[in-house]
Amino acid sequence: MNLPPLFAAWRQTLRSGYDGRGLRGDVMAGLTVGVIAIPLAMALAIAVGVAPQHGLYTVLVAAPLIALTGGSRFNVSGPTAAFVVILLPITQEFGIGGLLLCTLLAGVILIALGLLRAGKLITFVPYPVTLGFTAGIGIVIATLQLKDVLGLTLAEQPQHYVEQLGELVRALPSAQPGDALVAALCLAILIGWPRLVPKVPGHLVALVAGALAAMALESSGLEVATLGERFSYAVNGVTHPGIPPFLPDFAWPWQLPGPDGEPLILSFELLHRLLAPAFAIAMLGAIESLLCAVVADGMTGSSHDPNAELIGQGIGNLVAPLFGGITATAAIARTATNVRAGACSPLAAIIHAGVVLVAILWLAPLFSYLPMAALAALLLMVAWNMSEAPHVLKTLRIAPRSDVLVLLTCLILTVLFDMVLAVGVGLLLAAGLFIKRMSELTDTTRLHRSQSQLLQDLPEHVAAYAIRGPLFFGAAEKALSVLRRFNPEVKIVIVDISAVPTLDMTALAALENVLLDYRKQGIALILCGSSAPVRLELRRAGIHLLEGQLYYVRDLAQARAKALRLLPASEAIATAD
Repeated sequence: MNLPPLFAAWRQTLRSGYDGRGLRGDVMAGLTVGVIAIPLAMALAIAVGVAPQHGLYTVLVAAPLIALTGGSRFNVSGPTAAFVVILLPITQEFGIGGLLLCTLLAGVILIALGLLRAGKLITFVPYPVTLGFTAGIGIVIATLQLKDVLGLTLAEQPQHYVEQLGELVRALPSAQPGDALVAALCLAILIGWPRLVPKVPGHLVALVAGALAAMALESSGLEVATLGERFSYAVNGVTHPGIPPFLPDFAWPWQLPGPDGEPLILSFELLHRLLAPAFAIAMLGAIESLLCAVVADGMTGSSHDPNAELIGQGIGNLVAPLFGGITATAAIARTATNVRAGACSPLAAIIHAGVVLVAILWLAPLFSYLPMAALAALLLMVAWNMSEAPHVLKTLRIAPRSDVLVLLTCLILTVLFDMVLAVGVGLLLAAGLFIKRMSELTDTTRLHRSQSQLLQDLPEHVAAYAIRGPLFFGAAEKALSVLRRFNPEVKIVIVDISAVPTLDMTALAALENVLLDYRKQGIALILCGSSAPVRLELRRAGIHLLEGQLYYVRDLAQARAKALRLLPASEAIATAD
């Protein structure tokens, strides 16, 4: 078996030519995306229930590894909003140790998918399924940010959406005006700044303005929760606010705290419980990364290696948890920014990780002053963009009812239950509706004498049919059952199958039943116009030429001649007259 090549993106870059202009483009793109990635990485880590530095560690470790070994020249990887709905329940149930172990298992699954060349299979996920669960994820993320946007004090953090919504409503009396004002200011900047100064990232401006506004509000007596108040780290027994200004240490995930604060105990039972969420992480990571690569290809005219990209994503998610990194995947917004900023190779994604490295080592103390409301406002914008509300409304307006049903099912299940159930049910529903549509394209019609000159002089003892469309389990029985509905005096049946592109085992079994009935009634079957693949399947199934029972001919003219030769002499003479 030929393995997908590592470093596929670099190979493509070198083949297309790389010069000083490309290097300058990569440097500018890496710096731009790096500035955007810093607050997003911290905000997304907080959203999944871990300290903000774990989001930065994800970019620091996973992003360059994926860029080095993956299959897309322009993908920029790191924490993404799509994983919040999966990772938060894992953190709540298994702690940071369980989350990192689950990410490591997902990395193994992604590598296996790449080695098995499953990259192309991801393209079979229907658009309504993808749109439905991403819109649902956007709604859940936006709801989760209301706590910090309004500065609410929650008595508990429920796992289910309806319970979360109820807890938020009960906590409304605890809202803090300072947090709400900072969030409103940051949202206004995030919405308006790209229209005024599109070349300067609005994320940075919004966070700086939010931090300054928080200081001003606190001096006037209004409290504003900051990152330094919420998170801290200890060095030599001394606690410091914010995030640590040094690189992460190597640690096995099971050595980190579980839900009770004690290190996890690695066991088969633990791995068994984490396997299902790890598979969900791997599938979502594969879908998002490959969709991101397709978007980048559309923007640049390039092409990616899907299997190499899966292996690269797997390597990144396998190694990052060993250094405190959470789940990483390609991010569409950051990748699009990377392309627009002039990126030419994976070097841009590596430089963006270097920007995060500089931020950890030299800017970490400043992050303590970031308001939690400002980070929540940033995630509100991410949730809005992710929900793709205009596309959802357009799909609801113009799409077939079956696609609308799939979209709404995935959206509702994602919000009320979880994304794994939503995607599973959505795929099953989409597959069922697809089978129904395909079965409606397959039909069997009786060919009347007036429809073809070749049939005009055939006696009543000969019946002719035409089957059009694929014969598979959803349509075969209905289509072939028509061949049994004819005058008892019929002794020869002609079936034109030239418009049958394929048939499956259900169709072969149904055809064998038809032949068995014909044999009992002394009826001969003539199949005409079968394509080479269909003829091959019939032969493999043992449905061969049987003298007096089954014949294969090339077209309707040969079928007519064969039928006339099979007729009794008296009927043939009558026909000739």
